[in-house]
Amino acid sequence: MVKTLVKEALNRLVSDLRTTHGENLASVVLYGSVAAGDQIELRSDYNLLIALNRITPEDLRQAQAPMREWRRLGHPLPVYFTVEELSDAADVFPIEFHQMANARVVLYGRDPFEYVKISDAHLRHQAEFELRSKLIQLRRLYIPASVSIEKLCDLMNESLASFAALFRGVLILYGEEPPVAKPDTVRATAKLLKLDLEPFERIFAMRATGEQPATDEEANELFAAYMVQIEHVVDAVDETELAERS
Repeated sequence: MVKTLVKEALNRLVSDLRTTHGENLASVVLYGSVAAGDQIELRSDYNLLIALNRITPEDLRQAQAPMREWRRLGHPLPVYFTVEELSDAADVFPIEFHQMANARVVLYGRDPFEYVKISDAHLRHQAEFELRSKLIQLRRLYIPASVSIEKLCDLMNESLASFAALFRGVLILYGEEPPVAKPDTVRATAKLLKLDLEPFERIFAMRATGEQPATDEEANELFAAYMVQIEHVVDAVDETELAERS
């Protein structure tokens, strides 16, 4: 039922975008876990890339009406690029562009990744920056979440989805082909870096079933084990820079 409703919402959105942008609309692309078939109903975001031939403030204002219903359903606002920008920005956002290229469904127009060449020249820098930023944020958010099993589980569920996306960049950095599904990406990263996989598996199980640890102590112990493994990933990425310099 949920999938049917979302499909109908996507069809309506694409139709509204075509009416709104007309010939200026080049592509509408669904990407991420949903496009990969890795979504969790009512929890996964439906991420959209919209490519226009040109983007002016007026073009964005016109998008307000099509986006109103989409936002009402709880979905994030799409990412807007011009067709030219997609090629120009491919070296600046390598992790995001790899994610889009590896898991996408073209809903309208030409597939932009047929002509976008993704550069990995800045991949290590972006991977470390994003990982360190999210690790710092994870520590900050743990302070208020640590007093509640529910809040702490929500923090682990939501943050692991973000870290799993970044782990794809880590695998590429090490010359590995990242899997499409997030759990498989985490498993591949754990194997590559010799991490303890158990905390990740327990969090993925929570995401799938909704079952939470029985006590505050158990939830906080799981978080501690989880954070240690994230720190190991950050250290591994940092060590690749040291190796490049030596």
